[in-house]
Amino acid sequence: MNAAFVLIEAGYGFVSNSTALLADAGHNLSDVLGLLVAWIAAVLSQRPPTPRLTYGLRNTSILAALLNAILLLIASGAILLEAIQRLLHPEPIASLTVIVVAAIGIVINGGTAWLFASGRKTDLNIRGAYLHMMADAGLSLGVVIAAAVIMMTGWLWLDPAMSLVIVAVIIWGTWGLLRESTAMSLAAVPSMIDPGAVRAFLATRPGVVSVHDLHIWPLSTTETALTAHLVTPAGNPGDAFLTETCHELHDRFGIGHATLQIETSGDIHCTLAPDHVV
Repeated sequence: MNAAFVLIEAGYGFVSNSTALLADAGHNLSDVLGLLVAWIAAVLSQRPPTPRLTYGLRNTSILAALLNAILLLIASGAILLEAIQRLLHPEPIASLTVIVVAAIGIVINGGTAWLFASGRKTDLNIRGAYLHMMADAGLSLGVVIAAAVIMMTGWLWLDPAMSLVIVAVIIWGTWGLLRESTAMSLAAVPSMIDPGAVRAFLATRPGVVSVHDLHIWPLSTTETALTAHLVTPAGNPGDAFLTETCHELHDRFGIGHATLQIETSGDIHCTLAPDHVV
């Protein structure tokens, strides 16, 4: 539905000579490509692990979110260039055509956003798609308003000016997605997890006197892994301790893949104990 609308909107953008409509079509095209990338990543992330890809292809959802952000920024550059040229040399547009086409865009983009609404809080990949669709619906509304004002006042500069607003909104909405997806691709601790709180929790577990070699990283846009060394001089606390600790990590912090190494002797210095050692 979105792909078909891109073709319709771009065609009427040329016919009506509207830069704003063409800008919105360009943004919608980048979103269609982004949705395709997100869908492919969602399918690939379900692939089972292999001896070489021991986590499967779960991190493709992170790469998809990063690619989504890059596509949007590239589209923004193209729209910005055209809008500046048209702002310097305004041209008449078919306002009524622009209004009708952009109004259809509000319905289509709003409906698509609604389909992603339920998963936006737990999956960066889905949140990126949801934000793009919501932004598109809002921008289409802006195009309708601008075309209506042009029809009443003849202010042709409003059409390219609206394109610049579209670019600003795209960049503003994309920056957070780019920053977070880049951090995830570098195995940074997910933003919703406080590593200090995780360390404090592990350090207060029964029998634990110190924690080192703590690493927390995203396996995908929805799954988080952890590894840590726990020093327990009183002896190995047993499987029940490990099971309970892993359950607590999942329930408190959303960490579903935890690997804990128990060290019972404080006299043998672990080579990975210093924080700067990886």
